[in-house]
Amino acid sequence: MNALSPEKRTLLGVDVGNTKTHSLLTDLDGYVLGFTEGGCGSYEVLGANGYTQNLKIIVNEVCYQAGVSLETVAGMGFGLAGYDWPSEKAIMEAGIKSLGIDAPFAFDNDVMIGLIAGAKSGWGVAVDAGTGNNVRGRNAEGRTGRITGNSARFGEFGGASELVILGIIAVTHAWTKRGPATALTQIFMDYAEVSTEADLIEGLAMSQIHLSPILAKDILRAAAGGDPVAQEIVQRNAHELGLNVNAVIRQLDIQKLPFDIVLIGSLFNAGEQIIAPLGETIHEFAPDARLIRLSVPPVAGAVLLGAETCGISPGQIRPTLIQSTASHLTPSDPSDPPE
Repeated sequence: MNALSPEKRTLLGVDVGNTKTHSLLTDLDGYVLGFTEGGCGSYEVLGANGYTQNLKIIVNEVCYQAGVSLETVAGMGFGLAGYDWPSEKAIMEAGIKSLGIDAPFAFDNDVMIGLIAGAKSGWGVAVDAGTGNNVRGRNAEGRTGRITGNSARFGEFGGASELVILGIIAVTHAWTKRGPATALTQIFMDYAEVSTEADLIEGLAMSQIHLSPILAKDILRAAAGGDPVAQEIVQRNAHELGLNVNAVIRQLDIQKLPFDIVLIGSLFNAGEQIIAPLGETIHEFAPDARLIRLSVPPVAGAVLLGAETCGISPGQIRPTLIQSTASHLTPSDPSDPPE
């Protein structure tokens, strides 16, 4: 189906995340030959050398599992957590080139490969709400849009970390009587192992207590249980995430078109508690947008990115790739991306 030399018969995709790294190897038709998972691979966490070493390990592992050599790779695609700005491009390229694979490659932020994997047309918007939040998009002409991905520091809310920040504000307001009492106070006290509300606030103020994003689950449970303060901040966090999405839609000028919005990340496991207010905010601006959950790991999008580099139409192999990836993974394999 391609003018590639006979020995060039595989496509490689790698999704480098802050928590996990996935590698996926397929044939030129999109049938899965190997899938492997490793730990954190982000250069922001491991440094440039750690990122490079992790990349070498995960790529060699997937080729070994598939029983093929690196020389069989025809095209490569990479989704890279931590790749946010032009100044980081050289670090990303150096790691990929260190693999020593004689094949064309393309790379982008890891959220973008989730869009490529999930959007049937290959364009639209991807929303990642895990520990943090990020939004990336591209239109049919290939123009891209984004938020900074720098969380509450830049006023971008929507992930688990930001939900906990809103919880801290609510608990603080309850202590100062600016706001109503909330069950979140006791939840945070239990987590911090302090006996009084004053001890909790002092510990937070003095940076002696640090509340984990894992507490987002407790906030969601409190909201589902009827705590009005928890309900309000869950709604606000989802609404803010929707405003982040709308900003990217506005950049792409697609608000009047039908398109896919791919939902990625563990926070969406809360279902309609998050998705309903998110969708309401988005549909006020882009009424024909379709919210869909990603059904396979985003690394499938990296394979499609790699296919494009060697002249294979992503649309041609996408149905086979998605079906083959879904059937290849066991129930214990996560379909949610790294947080």
